[in-house]
Amino acid sequence: MDIVVEIHVPLGEASSAPEGSYPFPWIDQVEDFLAEQEAAEVYDDGEEYDGVYVFFITGATEEVLLAVASGAAGLPGIPSGVFAMVTNDEAEEIGLGRRVELPLG
Repeated sequence: MDIVVEIHVPLGEASSAPEGSYPFPWIDQVEDFLAEQEAAEVYDDGEEYDGVYVFFITGATEEVLLAVASGAAGLPGIPSGVFAMVTNDEAEEIGLGRRVELPLG
């Protein structure tokens, strides 16, 4: 059983996005950030779920995964209210596990 950290980002529109443009440019920003991390790997494609966009990472200890998640939450332009769910690869649905507020203090 592998640890999976879900990064839940509220689907808030970017305040700096020009009217009529893609309202969630931060999704690509977070995906690029996660793809560049050597300490963790992307577990699955991100997806919309219950008013948030969820990214999935695995491949390291909980401490390392939460540090990567915290880095993603601290990127410029990311909506506030980001949190992580610490779960595993056998969870039957999104959002099960222990909640951790991001970015870490």
